[in-house]
Amino acid sequence: MSAEAADREAATSSRPCTPPQTSWFEFVLEEALLEQHLQKPSPDPPPVQLIVQFLEQASKPSVNEQNQVQPPPDNKRNRILKLLALKVAAHLKWDLDVLEKSLSVPVLNMLLNELLCISKVPPGTKHVDVDLSSLPPTTAMAILLYNRWAIRTIVQSSFPVKQVKPGPPQLNVMNHIQQEKELTENILKVLKEQAADSILVLEGALKLNKDLYVHTIRTLDLLAMEPGMVNGETESSTAGLKISAEEIQCQVCYDLGAIYFQQGSTNAAVHEKAKEKFFKTKELIAKNGSSSLHFTIDEERLAGYCQACEVLTSSSDDASQQATPYSKIHSCMKSGKYQDLVKIFLEDNLTLSLPEQFRQSVLRELFQKAQQGNEALDEVCFKVCVCNTVCDVLQGRIIDIQFCQLFLKPSKEKIDFLLEVCSGSINLESASEELKRRMAAFLKNLCLGMEDLQFVFMISSHELFIKLLKDDERKLLIDQMRKRSPRINLCTKPVTSFYDIPASASVNIGQLEHQLILSVDPWRIRQILIELHGMTSERQFWTISNKWEVPNVYGSVILGIKDSLTRDLVYILMAKGLHCCAIKDFVHAKQLFAACLELVTEFSPKLRQVMLNEMLLLDIYTHEAGAGVSGERPPSDLISRVRGYLEMRVPDIPLRQVIAEECVAFLLNWCENEYLTMQVPLPLVQTNPYVKLGQLLAATCKELPGPKESRRTAKDLWEVVVQICSVSNQHKRGNDGRVSLIKHRESTLGIMYRSELLSFIKKLREPLVLTTILSLFVKLHNVREDIVNDIAAEHISIWPSSIPNLQSVDFEAVAITVKELVSYALTINANNHFWLIIQADIYFATNQYSAALHYYLQAGAVCSDFFNKMVPPDVYTDQVAILCQFLREVDYKTAFKALQEQNSHDAMDSYYEYIWDVTILEYLTYLHHKRGETDKRQIAIKAIGQTELNASNPEEVLQLAAQRRKKKFLQAMAKLYF
Repeated sequence: MSAEAADREAATSSRPCTPPQTSWFEFVLEEALLEQHLQKPSPDPPPVQLIVQFLEQASKPSVNEQNQVQPPPDNKRNRILKLLALKVAAHLKWDLDVLEKSLSVPVLNMLLNELLCISKVPPGTKHVDVDLSSLPPTTAMAILLYNRWAIRTIVQSSFPVKQVKPGPPQLNVMNHIQQEKELTENILKVLKEQAADSILVLEGALKLNKDLYVHTIRTLDLLAMEPGMVNGETESSTAGLKISAEEIQCQVCYDLGAIYFQQGSTNAAVHEKAKEKFFKTKELIAKNGSSSLHFTIDEERLAGYCQACEVLTSSSDDASQQATPYSKIHSCMKSGKYQDLVKIFLEDNLTLSLPEQFRQSVLRELFQKAQQGNEALDEVCFKVCVCNTVCDVLQGRIIDIQFCQLFLKPSKEKIDFLLEVCSGSINLESASEELKRRMAAFLKNLCLGMEDLQFVFMISSHELFIKLLKDDERKLLIDQMRKRSPRINLCTKPVTSFYDIPASASVNIGQLEHQLILSVDPWRIRQILIELHGMTSERQFWTISNKWEVPNVYGSVILGIKDSLTRDLVYILMAKGLHCCAIKDFVHAKQLFAACLELVTEFSPKLRQVMLNEMLLLDIYTHEAGAGVSGERPPSDLISRVRGYLEMRVPDIPLRQVIAEECVAFLLNWCENEYLTMQVPLPLVQTNPYVKLGQLLAATCKELPGPKESRRTAKDLWEVVVQICSVSNQHKRGNDGRVSLIKHRESTLGIMYRSELLSFIKKLREPLVLTTILSLFVKLHNVREDIVNDIAAEHISIWPSSIPNLQSVDFEAVAITVKELVSYALTINANNHFWLIIQADIYFATNQYSAALHYYLQAGAVCSDFFNKMVPPDVYTDQVAILCQFLREVDYKTAFKALQEQNSHDAMDSYYEYIWDVTILEYLTYLHHKRGETDKRQIAIKAIGQTELNASNPEEVLQLAAQRRKKKFLQAMAKLYF
């Protein structure tokens, strides 16, 4: 049988399973149309897109009568399609720049392999073993084209790629993208393994001193003829498009330089080879000109490569190298002389010779080194970032987000360096008015954006600021600052030394009050107050700032101090300490509290105990924000002090409720359940609601693994929480004489208000305690009579199943509390699948099905290694498995009802491959037949015809098929949501 007859037989045998075949007449017509298309000045679609269309048609797999996928047949139809693709590339003169921009790696790989095939390169032959000089010119050129593309693709893959913003998620599109990505990665892997051979082939091509030829449309037509009709012209040295030896050398040198430069990141010696190739390319362009029939080289990019190679390689002329800013920066980065690097950037702020992109790339490299553990570079990153930011300001560019992040917590040192850079970056005598205006606006906006007035004053009193801003602008800024803090007096001129005060008493007092507000140094505060009290005895200086707040329970004691200086000092030290504590500046808070404690110890035992209590709270905060974050247990003396505070029985000591609250939460978070359950004094439980709540929580958590009889404490905790969530009902007679019922949401029936309970729970971090209280509220939510969908939770069975007086419970408040608690719990651990299921159930119960599905999928993913393992049955119960075929007993009634709905999405048939229940697939076939949807019916029939779904298969085969489809479906769904 001839080859053509075999092709016809293969086409005929596969006809029922493949799309209709195109007639030979249509192929001839298509080729004629292609010729006309390529003659147009601007064809539409572009010629390069025709390559994709032809190769996709030629590479379509076929399906035989047994529904098995077969590789594309090597028949006349497919050979003609491949030839058409090659003709389009020949029309484009095989310009790799054009082809690479428009074709994906898999398509271009297919195209060049077809070129090798039609150019008589034996398949499986290593190109490095072939003598190029002995080959026909078009064959040698085909090998060169392929190996040039190979190393260019390797180089291109090392560059960062900007991600394209995806459109609406479509499963079939996502699968196609994923397949193309995997195929590209496989091709790249092979190209990288063969990179050394490709380099040797190209190095060998540089030794060829002869012109080569590349295939044209005419030579491709000759090759496609029957063997007996070819006259040997394609084998001659004049067939095709001539590429001169100089052009070939220029192309190859440039491509070799690029691959050597890329390899230089791991082997610095290779940079010398790159430099040699790039400079050779430069010489050839200068000699022959940049115009070419076959290729173009980006001369700006080539210049950049040459400049980089000069920096990265040693030069015989050291003086010239040192004169280049790039060389200096490279030397500093290499040797670790980062202070010199900062100096170079600062000097360049005046000359502006470094491009913005280069500045940013150096900063990125410094950030990467800092993130790898070199903490000493944090300061260098900040300084370089400041230099870049001031440079951006002067050139009218937008300030980078990195500067804003680094300046979230300013310090005196940061402000000093910023002002130094600003001063060194502008010459006020020669600078234009535009530059001055930009710098003034930058400094003014810095002042307006700062909370700490001490730093504002540092900027506003600087010489540069005063010179740049006019008097009326400074006054306007001061007025704006006064509105933020009415008691502040900002000076328009720098404040002189504390010991060199001007003669005016009113200016003295204003300046000292300003310093008093800004200072957090206890010794300085004391000095200023002594000075102020020496000037006037009529003022109460603790009132000069409305930001100084002391709890009322302490205020009455402090303001009872007779000596006015001591009263001011105690009040201000405590107010500033509490403020520092609130903004988590624990270092200054400790200094202020320690100074206050030392002061009050001399005359007031009551205030001494107050300060000890506040310092205990500060130590709790410090540990929880520091070592406690990484799970390090608190020191034993801190736990002893917490217990001591709860057991304290000193009379007449003013106490803040928040300290008891934090102490109980601290003990629960560090699992001090034994103490809370067995050792805490009974009078303390009876008098302190937080201690009582903590004891019940600790006892319940302790007994969770126990038998039913041990649930007494759970019942006690339940009753306490129910009472907190109950409302007090009152009757009121209206104007019309009718009696109406009034519900008070924040009732005093319980041991604390619901808002106080919620605030306390949000201080807890221990997972078991959070799970316990969360399951209690879920159970309380579920006991209401009108509930339609229950919410599931861990340990929910330990709580009572009914409430005697349902009407007394504010279920609306309970529902709000459940939502707040699960949201808070997920901030503690976003991968707790039980908490994720609760969140999903809440969304499902409120008809927010898309959000519910998101959290159901997330819960399954985190406990099954992204569905690579079985999802535990206690996670996906029948209540959770809302997809009909996931249930232990398939819910056909719901499935059929859903399939009958007319509002299903057009892409529903793309999910048929995930259905393993044959009954559902058969119903789909019937349904599509009834609706006249032939294409969708064929897809359903194809899904049914899969051998692994055959009902005669052993049970384990059917289970495996179902499990594989379930995994693929859940993973596909998760990709749509995550």
